[in-house]
Amino acid sequence: MTDRDARLAGAVRAGRLAEVHEVLWAGADPEATDGSGLPVLCAAVAAGNPEVVHALLRAGAAPDPADGSGLPVLCAAVAAFEQRIVEALVEAGADPDRVLPDGTTPLLRAVEGGSPATVSALLYARDLQEPELRLAEPVRERLLAAARHWYATGPEAELRRRTGATGPAKTSTVDEQWCEVEQITLGGRTVRAGHGAVLSTLESVFGVPAPLTELVARAVRHPDPRHPDWAESRFQLGKRLDEGARELVTALRHHPSADHRRFAADWLGTCQFYPEAATYQHHDDDRDLLASWAETETDAVVLAEVLWALTEHEVEHPRLEAIGLRHADHPDPRVRRRVPECLAWYESPLTVRAAAALRALTRDPDDEVRFVAARALLAEGHEDRDGPRAVIRDLVRDPHSPARGGAAEALADSDDRTADATELLQALLDADDRILRLVGAYGLALRDHPRTPEAYARVEELGPIYRPDHRANALTDWRGRNEASPHGVNG
Repeated sequence: MTDRDARLAGAVRAGRLAEVHEVLWAGADPEATDGSGLPVLCAAVAAGNPEVVHALLRAGAAPDPADGSGLPVLCAAVAAFEQRIVEALVEAGADPDRVLPDGTTPLLRAVEGGSPATVSALLYARDLQEPELRLAEPVRERLLAAARHWYATGPEAELRRRTGATGPAKTSTVDEQWCEVEQITLGGRTVRAGHGAVLSTLESVFGVPAPLTELVARAVRHPDPRHPDWAESRFQLGKRLDEGARELVTALRHHPSADHRRFAADWLGTCQFYPEAATYQHHDDDRDLLASWAETETDAVVLAEVLWALTEHEVEHPRLEAIGLRHADHPDPRVRRRVPECLAWYESPLTVRAAAALRALTRDPDDEVRFVAARALLAEGHEDRDGPRAVIRDLVRDPHSPARGGAAEALADSDDRTADATELLQALLDADDRILRLVGAYGLALRDHPRTPEAYARVEELGPIYRPDHRANALTDWRGRNEASPHGVNG
């Protein structure tokens, strides 16, 4: 191993992306092996570092070496649910349909693993033929059967059957793209509970879509709009308007189950983003339906969803302010958090009653209610800016507030140039959270503060700043405004 290759292996293991680029540029072999005799790409995949994986692949590393288990490294990325790495490997030429010694394929393993994002990465990676064309019918049937079995049995029960484990399962909730899904570990194997979404996706792709009522049932099995099963059912129903999906969903507002009613409200709030939205003819009807529903719904969680759906539409409903005022003193804070969006509609001027209600909500006992109310007053250019600004600053100051992150972002972007605001942004640089540090650095950059370069260095103490991110680019903009050019002229 040359010195450059040894340095590359060390940089890959440590995740030092800049050094990886540097030594590759200097001539290091992207297929160099590390101390274990495995290609450095395997170490990058094992470390879950997509940026380093991309760098090695762009430099010419083979995308399908065997790892320590003897399997293609793609299988390790699939097992770790590393969607971005899976995409990179397949786009570079790794085969998601390769038959492995045990008769499975990386795609089948992903289906059994229950991660919709990982499955989609293997189905649709760039340059792959469409899955319904490249996969033979027996392969498609096997994938569907696996998804149906895991969904029907349940991930924990199926893990117990396969591993024989009898102890308690380790369960956590993890982020996956824009969703949150349960992750279950048992008997040395880990899966995610997104098999309903995987099944719905495969059925749609392979031309055997589930009945509309089954899609609803899959959604409410995990009654949370952030769960991938719920989200995929919502998406698939949006594609099937010509089959009566809207009529089925809107009828759910009378369902005795609050979960079914919540799904209906969520669906109505997102219908403008469906694939068939360009020809959707019911926006006015939906707004009227939601407005009437908001006056009669008794479940707080569903009512909050109805208010959200009503304010998601591009056109204001004539009764929106009255609905907001009606619920401004609702006993459940989840409802009150939706009220400011009803009272402050985009660029419409605040009425006297709406402004008074928002001011009252800035004194609400719930942190998030105070935050959204203060933000609404500031967005509307209300004449009393000091009061709402103080609310935002107080929330940023409280390390235990659930609204702290949102308040910090609002403060950074705001026109609050008080000394207190600047001190708070600097204080964020001591937070243990990398995003909070980045928000603080970004706010200082917007204010042309001299500590901006130091602030961004503090962010990187907790990890790299990934791009694209407008907050990351603010340092470059700050340098252009504040540092002299080589010719002695400020940029």
